[in-house]
Amino acid sequence: MKKIQVVEKNQWKLRESVKRAKIHSMYSSATGYITTDPELMVIPIDDHLVHRGDGVFESFKCLNGNIYNLDAHLKRMKDSCSAVGISIPTSLDILKDIIIQTVRASQVQESLIRVLVSRGLGTMGIDPSECTGTQLYVIVYKLKKNTNKSSFSSGVKVITSKIPVKPGMFARVKSCNYLPNVLMKKEALDSGVDFSVSIDEEGCLGEGATENFGIVTNDNRLLMPPPDRVLAGTTAKRIMLISQTLVRKGILLEASYKPIPMEIVKNAMEMHVYGTTPNITSVIELDGIKVGSGLPGPIAKYLYEQMKVEMLPKSELLTKVFD
Repeated sequence: MKKIQVVEKNQWKLRESVKRAKIHSMYSSATGYITTDPELMVIPIDDHLVHRGDGVFESFKCLNGNIYNLDAHLKRMKDSCSAVGISIPTSLDILKDIIIQTVRASQVQESLIRVLVSRGLGTMGIDPSECTGTQLYVIVYKLKKNTNKSSFSSGVKVITSKIPVKPGMFARVKSCNYLPNVLMKKEALDSGVDFSVSIDEEGCLGEGATENFGIVTNDNRLLMPPPDRVLAGTTAKRIMLISQTLVRKGILLEASYKPIPMEIVKNAMEMHVYGTTPNITSVIELDGIKVGSGLPGPIAKYLYEQMKVEMLPKSELLTKVFD
């Protein structure tokens, strides 16, 4: 092997052959600046987030120059930080302004935004007391072209996961420890399906790698796993709220959170996937067996249309970014 060259700062850069995500802009509290230069978009190696996964995050989207459901995401981030003893290094109002400025710097109307809060820099060891203070990173990156309409029309295929579920607090906190989630996505891809869904220790429906799941039973009840067993999804919460309209109209008998044994799931009329990227998508096949009619059902169609309304320009759930 040839000797590896030791280089100075001006020579240190990634090889051209290295494939990277399309990142439009980034804010780092470690520098106090926003950059649109991909070469400068780095998180220090001694940040506990990088080498220990010690941090929390949120992801949300900007559509037509407006961020959807931002307040709900920031509340969940605050709750996650509190659960693991990390302080957000600024007020939520200032954080919101940093997010808006970072999205504006991207000059992109449609994007995904990821906000990360870490325990901080200062050590390569595990001792959190050696970290010198929490850090904040805001990353604006490419939103894949909307395939939700086509996936909703055709539905998706799902398998039950063999990956152990996250227990207790680890399920409820959106931490940067995502190895189980990555393995769930890998097993879905390896199996030639769209998603995998976990089964909890009691044999009840869990969650996906980055998605929540729900069903409509044979007696017209919309059910989701309780938020104390899975990550409380912001989209799933919106779906549950919208579903109350169908209860009031008598179309649904009930819309609630409760443990769902897999035998009930397997006999459901409809099964749904909820998430920031898919919004709502129908599951047409679970473990190779048709769900309901094998097509998106009427409840899913109604919820899908209502979610579209929530993202129209005058929606109160939108935070305006661009004038």
